[in-house]
Amino acid sequence: MPYKPKVPCKHPGCSELVEPGQKYCEKHKKMHPEEVRSAASRGYNARWRRESKKFLELHPLCQECLKNGIATPSTVVDHIVPHRGDPKLFWDRSNWETLCKHHHDQKTRREDHNPIYHY
Repeated sequence: MPYKPKVPCKHPGCSELVEPGQKYCEKHKKMHPEEVRSAASRGYNARWRRESKKFLELHPLCQECLKNGIATPSTVVDHIVPHRGDPKLFWDRSNWETLCKHHHDQKTRREDHNPIYHY
């Protein structure tokens, strides 16, 4: 049976090859802890799903689209300031905003380009 080829480590500038399904080589895994941990272990569990659903019901429109005068249904609760593992910031509702998937993906891509973790 054929094997899947190894893929390059996703850390910028690293050419180390890793097994398919892995994102980072052993050297860079520790530099990206939020990407290798499961969503549940980062706080996105049943409690989060319940609370974010309530928040979406209270704030049904994308905040970024509203700034442009467009009423688009929100689908995601986003942390305005990335929590990076800080539980106090994670559960602070004043740090939550509702976004459509398009704006959430843009914001996440922009912020995760150079993450800073606080533990």
